[in-house]
Amino acid sequence: MNYEVREIHTKFKPKKDFVHSRNELRKIVINEFLTEKPGTGRGKKASRYKYIVEKLENGRKIYLLRPAWKKAGFDFEIWVEKWLNKADKRPSHEDILNDLRQKREIDPLSYKRLHEAMLRVYNCEEPDEVLKDYQDLRFEKGLSVELILKVIKWFFIEQDIRYWNFSGRNMFKKALDRIFKQNTLKI
Repeated sequence: MNYEVREIHTKFKPKKDFVHSRNELRKIVINEFLTEKPGTGRGKKASRYKYIVEKLENGRKIYLLRPAWKKAGFDFEIWVEKWLNKADKRPSHEDILNDLRQKREIDPLSYKRLHEAMLRVYNCEEPDEVLKDYQDLRFEKGLSVELILKVIKWFFIEQDIRYWNFSGRNMFKKALDRIFKQNTLKI
């Protein structure tokens, strides 16, 4: 399938009002989707888009594909190039949560710092800015801190678009908090 390739730039300074910042991010992404050309049918006649949204330090990219399999409104899929040095993959929430559980078990103190970094991303801080304060945070196994922060940023945005009238990004944050609370019992 052929995709028109575009970039979405979501870098901005978060406002003091958390809800306003979440809404600004939502608007940036939705406004970009609103510029898409309509398709003329199914299959090859559908319009398809690939949005480069993050670049990793090692040169790989995180991108969105549209339309997604649900084909509903502003639905999109989040993909990572060369996941675990293999083929491109659409990471699931469980992929990230399982990696976090492993990190918590191996190094609870470093995991506490990672949780703090993830909360900053939840609060609409850019992962690249957050990473400046956690340059020494590394784990022997699993996904890089950079990859985790950049993927969860898009999990949060996706949930804010899809579930704005409900709890939005808070759904995934609750899963992060459950892992952290398990961690605090052991520190």
